[in-house]
Amino acid sequence: MIIRRFLVGLFCSLFIASCTNDSSTTSGSSVLLAVGDIVECSSGNSQLTADIIKLYPTATVATLGDNVYEVGSKEEFECYDQTWGKFNLRTNPSVGNHEYETANAKGYFDYFNSRAGDPDKGYYTYQLGSWRMIALNSNCEYNGGCGANSPQYRWLNKILSTSQERCTLAYMHHPWRSSGPHGSSESIKLLVELLYEYGADVVLSGHDHIYERFSLQDPHGRADKRRGMRQFVVGTGGRSLHEIDEPLNNSEVRNNEVHGILKLNLNENLYTWEFLGVKEGFVDKGES
Repeated sequence: MIIRRFLVGLFCSLFIASCTNDSSTTSGSSVLLAVGDIVECSSGNSQLTADIIKLYPTATVATLGDNVYEVGSKEEFECYDQTWGKFNLRTNPSVGNHEYETANAKGYFDYFNSRAGDPDKGYYTYQLGSWRMIALNSNCEYNGGCGANSPQYRWLNKILSTSQERCTLAYMHHPWRSSGPHGSSESIKLLVELLYEYGADVVLSGHDHIYERFSLQDPHGRADKRRGMRQFVVGTGGRSLHEIDEPLNNSEVRNNEVHGILKLNLNENLYTWEFLGVKEGFVDKGES
């Protein structure tokens, strides 16, 4: 096992370097728009973020859980349908804890149907340009767990070990690390370690209603410029925003004043990011 992890780590360090550090090739860019914590029937904020999505008619949309509030009911998804429903054909959702306030997240899986994956699992994968995209289910108590012997862990291990794409982006509702009031999620620790082991590049989440960007780091929150993953918390889709606690180490940028969307340009050898706010006043963009 130790030898295997060393060899995998060596391979991934080379693999990730070709993905994020070589800017010589920028063709084949795919645009991803991502955010979580979106629709509340009594609020108009989700219409404001939907208006941003409209500006990018060919972009792929990833939702980072808690698509609706409060309980993931059919009626709440009818509110979702009035704003964000216009993008369903290009949306790849992930499931949040509020969806599971309805038994088995039935409202969520009935609404998104096959786009949400198997209702007993809630995780799936797809290809976007030169990137391997992985939508995980961080509601571990509802899908058989997230431990080393869980179906999701074994599935993720298979996906990562057989992937032919240079770059990998994973997203789920609960954050690996967050300076918001919900904080970091211990339950997904082994999934994050597996992503790191195979050289994943970017991890997205919501849950805390803030925007936060971390520098490259290992699963334990230690800076790792050589083969670390970059975490974004983007819970700014429409629900009221949270206060931010004492920033965790490696937290580079934080904001809890503006709703908005994270826009990622995913290229063959690099990616760029930009936070698109519903109003002016906060900017975060860069490349890796």
